[in-house]
Amino acid sequence: MSAKQEFINTAKSGKVLARKCTKCGFLHLVTVYFCQNCGNKGFDDFTIEGKGSIVTYTIITVPPTGWEKYTPYAWVVMKLDEADLRVSGFMEKIALPTDLPIGTSAKVAGYDERGLIIEKL
Repeated sequence: MSAKQEFINTAKSGKVLARKCTKCGFLHLVTVYFCQNCGNKGFDDFTIEGKGSIVTYTIITVPPTGWEKYTPYAWVVMKLDEADLRVSGFMEKIALPTDLPIGTSAKVAGYDERGLIIEKL
């Protein structure tokens, strides 16, 4: 199974699949091929709870073709609680900045054609 498919399957269970460097223990998302801390190419898979807080986002009110049924929505960046990692994903029904204050607690809720699905806690 590919790393992407493993990431998707893990996200569907509300978790995030990461890679832990076998040399220094630095955590990365599964998209890296060498450790950004020490340059090592060896990793072990590491699963992190998909809970965190929103650090930034953009609200989409004029969507790309095919996404009209989801509007309005936000594309968010969430810092994970258990690691110094950030993930980005889709959060539905966000129309105004007051709907999603920075720092809002959130969680990974799945993965579908929109990508990583993130929901408020």
